[in-house]
Amino acid sequence: MDKVKKTKAEWKEILTEEAFYICREKGTERPFSGEYNSHKKKGIYSCVCCGATLFSSEHKYESGSGWPSFWAAAGKDAINNLSDLSHGMRRTEVVCSYCDSHLGHVFEDGPEPSGLRYCINSVSLHFNEEE
Repeated sequence: MDKVKKTKAEWKEILTEEAFYICREKGTERPFSGEYNSHKKKGIYSCVCCGATLFSSEHKYESGSGWPSFWAAAGKDAINNLSDLSHGMRRTEVVCSYCDSHLGHVFEDGPEPSGLRYCINSVSLHFNEEE
């Protein structure tokens, strides 16, 4: 998949106001408010902005954080990790590698086998149920 580039105006045309705020302006949805926090169906979670495959339900787990959590991405090329020093914290931001959409953050307090917790905003995802 090629890199997706759009202007701010183009993103505003295709995304909801909330999705634009979270995905393009690095916002965060309130904990326990997202559609996919307690979601249990089998399938693939893709980027709401460009449709790229990001996470599998096979890697989803209940972290208690209030956001959908995964212990692995769908593939090594699905996401990029960026340094985030905002809000007086040192974190690792997770973005879609195809359109640079802000997804959430990754922490090193997840379950085995990776030990990672990808803490992702539901609004940044689209779910494709397995048939």
